[in-house]
Amino acid sequence: MAKIDAFFKLMFDQGASDLHLASGQQPIIRLHGDMERVKYQVLEDNALKAMLYEIAPELKIKQYEETGDVDFGYEIPGVARFRCNFFNQKNGCGAVFRQIPTKVNTADELGLPPIIKRAALLHKGLVLFTGPTGSGKSTSLAAIVDHANKNRKDHIITIEDPIEFVHESRGCLVNHREVGIHTRSFAAALRGALREDPDIILVGEMRDLETIRLAIEAAETGHLVLSTLHTSSAAKTVDRIIEVFPQEEQTQIRSALSTSLRLVVAQTLLKRIDKKGRCAALEIMVVTPAVANLIRENKTFQIPSAIQVGKQFGMQTLDDAIMEVLQKRWINAEEAYSNCVDKAKFRPFLKVSPDEWGG
Repeated sequence: MAKIDAFFKLMFDQGASDLHLASGQQPIIRLHGDMERVKYQVLEDNALKAMLYEIAPELKIKQYEETGDVDFGYEIPGVARFRCNFFNQKNGCGAVFRQIPTKVNTADELGLPPIIKRAALLHKGLVLFTGPTGSGKSTSLAAIVDHANKNRKDHIITIEDPIEFVHESRGCLVNHREVGIHTRSFAAALRGALREDPDIILVGEMRDLETIRLAIEAAETGHLVLSTLHTSSAAKTVDRIIEVFPQEEQTQIRSALSTSLRLVVAQTLLKRIDKKGRCAALEIMVVTPAVANLIRENKTFQIPSAIQVGKQFGMQTLDDAIMEVLQKRWINAEEAYSNCVDKAKFRPFLKVSPDEWGG
């Protein structure tokens, strides 16, 4: 057993999402969103580096020593998988580990709305989960892949950096590819995937122009493409995609996106007060003909209004989702106010004026 496995077991037992190890610091875990120090000695650079290198593949050690950064996956069978990132910092080496459960939660276990489960059964189009780091995008995407895997008879290819959730082939054949090990880049894997008879392609993250272009093309040519972006709302997601392209291409991309984009889910995690943990608030945009027209005509500023009046199609605004969990008494008013869009709507619920508590 690797020495670092003891920290991973602590993470698992405590239910922590992340482990932070840095030279010159005590180990720290992130528990329910808060950073908490582990009762352990301050980590020295050489000892920490030896601990980290014990679990890293030789290829990744070489990459880390050449570039100062590296990502890879590590698994303790029967416990969990971990997304690993090594980096250099002022006092020496550092690392952050994100826990990825071996069990994939179903859409029902996560409480995802029916419209999201239906997205798993689409035969083509682009479905995006967005939100800040740690907002549960990968967990929701894994649930969508799981639903497709159980209810379809198709070929699923996942392209990730590193591989996170591992799906056993059930109704579908599932092939996992890791950037840096099984393929050179997201774009190279996407280009190759189009020759590998896929029905569903999961792209861990749309990071650059070429990857976004290929994802849209794949969605247009009869594939269901699932991916993530670090944007905070549906409208900002559309803007981000279009703004990546050169000005002279943006009209064409707006048109392509209006026909290929099917669903955008913007996630925010909120700290619960009724029990330990966090809950998700979801903004959901279904690309109806009306929404498609707004995208095509460069009127994305009207998308929030379209979501507001699109409830019959399964749409909901982030504020409506936050209001729902607030009224269930899952979160407090301060948490709702900090994360909402329309502050005036939530101000009456506060016991203290926002100016007094820094909101």
